Amino acid sequence: MTAAPEAPADLRVVRQAIEHCHAQGWTDGLPVVPATADDVAEFLATVDRDPDEVIGAQEHLDRRVTVAQAAVNAVMAGCLPGYFPLVLAAWEAVREEPSSRGGAWQSTSGPAPLLVVNGPIRTELGVNCAGGVLGPGFRANATVGRALGLLVRNGYGIKPQELEQATQGVPGRWTLCVGENEELSPWEPFSVAGGVPAGTSAVSAMLIRDVEYVDNRHTEDVEALLRDFADTLARTGAYLGMKHSTGGLLLGPEHAQVLAAAGYSRSDVQHWLYDHAVRAQADLVAAGKESHDVDPGPDPMPMMPSAAEIPIIVAGAANAAISAVFRPFGWSTWSGRSVPVPSPMTSRPEESTP
Repeated sequence: MTAAPEAPADLRVVRQAIEHCHAQGWTDGLPVVPATADDVAEFLATVDRDPDEVIGAQEHLDRRVTVAQAAVNAVMAGCLPGYFPLVLAAWEAVREEPSSRGGAWQSTSGPAPLLVVNGPIRTELGVNCAGGVLGPGFRANATVGRALGLLVRNGYGIKPQELEQATQGVPGRWTLCVGENEELSPWEPFSVAGGVPAGTSAVSAMLIRDVEYVDNRHTEDVEALLRDFADTLARTGAYLGMKHSTGGLLLGPEHAQVLAAAGYSRSDVQHWLYDHAVRAQADLVAAGKESHDVDPGPDPMPMMPSAAEIPIIVAGAANAAISAVFRPFGWSTWSGRSVPVPSPMTSRPEESTP
């Protein structure tokens, strides 16, 4: 076996820089891209924002993060400069979640931000909306979500076994960014529910605890399909023993089209699921999760907070009738507000010519 050729000196320096980042605790366990001043300036040039603008705070930790810090971590995550407006919009969308401004990042659940991208920016940046949408292989999906995680880690200092208290954690904490498959969805884009007009680039965000698949490719009975979703939404393992559970759907295009062909709007699906994702009080007692309130509520008990609080997103390929249920963190689903994503600037305002 012949020895590998000696690496050029500049490549050895890059490896040393990566190892330095690991040694400083700046990574999420995977290698990061060392950020130079020129790199950061290139990212900042894509947005009309003051680098020193504070864009987030954890008041109980006395920690704040800025636009410049977001740029550093976007470089480290492997983003391209043109991704940076989406990174900032995604961070703003996460900040709309009240729990993200409190102790959610330190929760024993270790929740992860689920980012949902709509509009033309999906194709402009190459955001995956189809096959393998929850998996690896697409730079924009992988790095935009990762940039937020690194900002929480490096800006807030929240790391596992230190300030983070996650019991087991969530794999999505690395990155969980999807594009909605608007081309195969029978309904308006998800961002429309968040107040952004259709056709506008936007991002929505929810802190979630997990994702679990629903494989149903053997029935043409729409109510049977809906009952399968309701059963997954209503499982006792996701219920904390008080108030209610939470849940949303990442519908595969085939399931969405079957429902729409039967006359169901997105709102119709939400209401059906709210009415049928229920559990008998006896089921909760048997699981050791009976209500501790004086009045335990209706029997059977709705496991979702309301019909409107069941987010439904269409994503993935139309190659098998598979969908997924995700679990928003805490007892709320999402802020209900999507954030528009501006197009990347090509120069700073002061550099523009008349």
